[in-house]
Amino acid sequence: MRTVRGFRAAATVALSMSLAACAGHIVPPGGSGEYPSRPSGAPTSSRPHSNAPAVQPSGLSVSRVGPGPVQIIPATPLPATPVIPPAGATTAAQAGILAGPPVASLPITEPQAEAARAAFLLSCPGLMRRTDSSGLTQGADWQAACQAAANVPRGGARDFFARYFEAIQVGDGRSLATGYYEPEIAGSRDRRSGYEVPIYARPRDLIDVDLGAFSAALKGKKVRGKVQGTNLVPYDDRTAIEQGSLQGRAPVLAWGADPVEVFFLQIQGSGRLRLPGGDIMRVGYDTQNGRDYTGIGALMKARGLLGPGQTSMQGIVAWLHGHPEEGRAIMRENKSFVFFRELDGPPQGAMGYAVTGQVSAAADPKFVPLGAPVFLSMDRQDATGLWVAQDTGGAIKGANRFDTFWGAGETARAVAGGMSARGTAFLLLPIGTLARAGIVAPGGTVGAIPQP
Repeated sequence: MRTVRGFRAAATVALSMSLAACAGHIVPPGGSGEYPSRPSGAPTSSRPHSNAPAVQPSGLSVSRVGPGPVQIIPATPLPATPVIPPAGATTAAQAGILAGPPVASLPITEPQAEAARAAFLLSCPGLMRRTDSSGLTQGADWQAACQAAANVPRGGARDFFARYFEAIQVGDGRSLATGYYEPEIAGSRDRRSGYEVPIYARPRDLIDVDLGAFSAALKGKKVRGKVQGTNLVPYDDRTAIEQGSLQGRAPVLAWGADPVEVFFLQIQGSGRLRLPGGDIMRVGYDTQNGRDYTGIGALMKARGLLGPGQTSMQGIVAWLHGHPEEGRAIMRENKSFVFFRELDGPPQGAMGYAVTGQVSAAADPKFVPLGAPVFLSMDRQDATGLWVAQDTGGAIKGANRFDTFWGAGETARAVAGGMSARGTAFLLLPIGTLARAGIVAPGGTVGAIPQP
């Protein structure tokens, strides 16, 4: 999904954020049982089972009431330790860290912990191999937890996290969580009546340029474009592409039935195509045209086009369908365009591993080690719980910013489309991380992680 990859997250996020606080969420995945040591008054874990569960890949469930909107259950977030983080911090180490609550005291259910353990174990090779750009950990730090994760007895997942991890607050700990999902839309491998919207693979003339190869001052900066004569110029924007500029320059993977749904497929970054015969074709993010992303939700809201109850993804889609000409013009104000590749398995996150509904989340790798668990204590029960940072997103930037993945299906769409939760984030990092930062007691002062 961000393969769904970086972009989708970016997109849903940008959409959700642009609608400023589109309210609430759903009922989270469930489970039974809490830590007996949960502090009095602490919110119970989100994602309870319901009478009408919509099962996601994790096997957990989300509830909705009737055929309408997903049920939103408010929750009281655990408080963050008050602190003013340094201005301009670009990594977690620079933002500073504090000790969080004991992991055993966090309201994590055993089903949540088991699903997170499985996702964490899947991420372990990347965790131990990657350079952690957050500055918080080193590959060897994860070895003990990764070895133990492979041998956790049934019913022992909560104890596993309590034994091998410590909760850490980055900066002020104040968190925003949005949501993304794997959409399913009508599509066809061949162009036919009713299927006229091309879903493109990477164009043959799209060029990626690493500017750091030309100047040390440009290290880490990249651009995409095409060669025109002797010059590298910006690649075609959405308007040009939709008007047919890629004919003969880019393969067409499939054809969509609805231009609005294809637009949102690009925003999500991956999805399922329901073919005319009923088969499923999965596509995932390959690359993008290099143009800046513009969230149309913000444009529509600023122009007064969205009335009460319309400031969600579902409301935006309904407006675009109801105003096809104006809708096409607004969608074209987002010059960014995504190119896909066919997937032969489940969607993958930026780490290259499969992402799991109600377990995986996207984060900024400069503030969260990719593959690390994170406990989100939010103002909505559905967003509260244990997640694993396995993905990234262009709009997921900064400390304590997360985009939660909800899987596929109508419930996932409803939840992700309206997700906007605020609260407190606690990273779960290997025991010893705080000591290396010179923090020995809960509630200690902010400590910068020394760079190796």
